[in-house]
Amino acid sequence: MAARINIPPSLHIGANAIDLAGQEFKRLRRKHVLIVSDPFIVGSGLTGRVSDILSEEGITSTTFGDVQPDPTDRNVRDGLAILKENECDSLIAVGGGSSIDTAKGISVLATNSGSLFDFMGYDRIPKAGLPLIAVPTTAGTGSECTKVTVITDTDRDVKMMILDPYLLPAAALVDYKLTMSMPKSLTAHVGVDTLTHGIEAYVSKKANPMTDTIALSCITLVGLHLRNACNDPKNEIAREGMMLSASQGGMAFANSSVCLVHGMSRPIGAMFHVPHGLSNAMLLPTVTEFSILGAMPRYANVARTLGLSRGSDSDEDACGMLIEGLIALNEELEVPRISEYGISQKQFASVVEKMASDALASGSPQNNPIVPDADEIITLYLNAY
Repeated sequence: MAARINIPPSLHIGANAIDLAGQEFKRLRRKHVLIVSDPFIVGSGLTGRVSDILSEEGITSTTFGDVQPDPTDRNVRDGLAILKENECDSLIAVGGGSSIDTAKGISVLATNSGSLFDFMGYDRIPKAGLPLIAVPTTAGTGSECTKVTVITDTDRDVKMMILDPYLLPAAALVDYKLTMSMPKSLTAHVGVDTLTHGIEAYVSKKANPMTDTIALSCITLVGLHLRNACNDPKNEIAREGMMLSASQGGMAFANSSVCLVHGMSRPIGAMFHVPHGLSNAMLLPTVTEFSILGAMPRYANVARTLGLSRGSDSDEDACGMLIEGLIALNEELEVPRISEYGISQKQFASVVEKMASDALASGSPQNNPIVPDADEIITLYLNAY
């Protein structure tokens, strides 16, 4: 079966790519842009800088700066109201995955009737949204290169995954300079999130030759640069490497798929408001160990790509080294276990059945090398706790 590959039609990668925002909107013949961001980015002055860049090309802008971590349908509705009130004809998302995902939701609701819940799943958006340019400020989600958005449905306490080519940004400005001030903890959490994207895209049942190449490059770059980016935050080579790996991870999983880690991660975020990158990192070693027998040669190649195993090691030994390496990486980067995040065992146990059900309903676990049932997912949650 032929693989479908979707990536943004325009990608600018490198230092000061953000300065091209005005030129890109001029190319798109847009006149009034909604800047979508979060309070921290607004306070840093970056959205003001973007407004100035747009103004130099004669483009007006309005800012919606209230995106919250792991955004909700309410964030999208609030942003949509500001877009309509100001008659904006396009959007630019400046921030992490939350801002980019929110902007994607606003974009498609501006041109389609109904709610985001109507579009949950695969290829359900009727019409293209307003043009969106994505400017990531964290090297993690890769949302700038994906046809995916994840938004929490506040009525149902469910993270909706929506996948459709109409969610692809019209352009992505991937500027590693914007990540230089990220704190160590955020660098670590989104970095392991990027690694998760590369691994899951590579071992997925929907992997294909194009995504394999991109996923392995993503994994290679994480192995080379994540520790340096965490320990030496002003290291531009490491920051650039992680920014590139994040975009590649997004390209890979959006055109292959994510698997069980993501399926289990979203309910943790919905129930306990754990940031998405962190919940992925928390689950990665446990879920990888469960999944290895379903794709041992591929997981062994991940171990070799990360430099955890030599080519002379058997696949079984390499996989053992991968598990040890992932556990050690989380410990070194101070990624907390679920139990260390302030979630009590009683709280966790009270919702674990709902989380397992929601994980299966998301569709992601069905792409895993080993597809679990609900009881196995419950056991994995408790093991990861």
